Amino acid sequence: MVDILIQGIHGRMGRALVALAGERVDCRVVAGVDTAALPCPVPVFSALDAVDIHADVLIDFSSPAAAEAAIQYCGTHRLPCVICTTGLNERQQEALRALSHTVPVFQSANMSLGVNLLIELAKQANAVLGTDFDIEIIEKHHHNKLDAPSGTALMIADALREASPVPYEPVYDRHTRRTKRAQTEIGIHAVRGGSIVGEHEVLFAGPQEVITLSHSAASREVFANGALNAALFLAKQPAGMYTMKDLIHL
Repeated sequence: MVDILIQGIHGRMGRALVALAGERVDCRVVAGVDTAALPCPVPVFSALDAVDIHADVLIDFSSPAAAEAAIQYCGTHRLPCVICTTGLNERQQEALRALSHTVPVFQSANMSLGVNLLIELAKQANAVLGTDFDIEIIEKHHHNKLDAPSGTALMIADALREASPVPYEPVYDRHTRRTKRAQTEIGIHAVRGGSIVGEHEVLFAGPQEVITLSHSAASREVFANGALNAALFLAKQPAGMYTMKDLIHL
């Protein structure tokens, strides 16, 4: 049984984690951290420093500032951590990399098996199609999402850039441009509206044909289940930086 501490327990993903963990026998949520005062089946603390309950792994679904506090806390307490928060700046990313030298760290902008498979398929498609096909990434999320583009859209773009010999550059906004699209662009577009959980589409537009790879999440349970599986995986690992590739052996 793996005991889990959740930072951001009253958020949408935090609530999904609590509900899903309650149905499992291999892990349990023992405490949470959140500034909101709401009913919860486990003790909830207003700050990480106030937590006095043992946990085996921390899962963070919060904000970049709170995730930074989690990085410091996990370093002090030698606590493995699953960082699901997106939008970390380079300084925070460097702190996370430094933490991984002494603590097992799992980081992914998207905890879905399907999304990570989508990324691998997009890389294969790009290897075959090359620069004859223009790449555009379209992501859609609910109107409460704060960051745009999504961490997953950036994750897809970064994977394509790293896997390709072509020096692709992301382009986020074309409304001020009046120039022809460059072959080395990866256009990234954000749509915000309603209660869309998460949709990502990778468009390969070529001469006389278009290929589309897409993923749609019907429920936040997709991401919650992935985070719980990551916590179980991480509890058994030595210090290091881990991703979904390590979990699902892509």
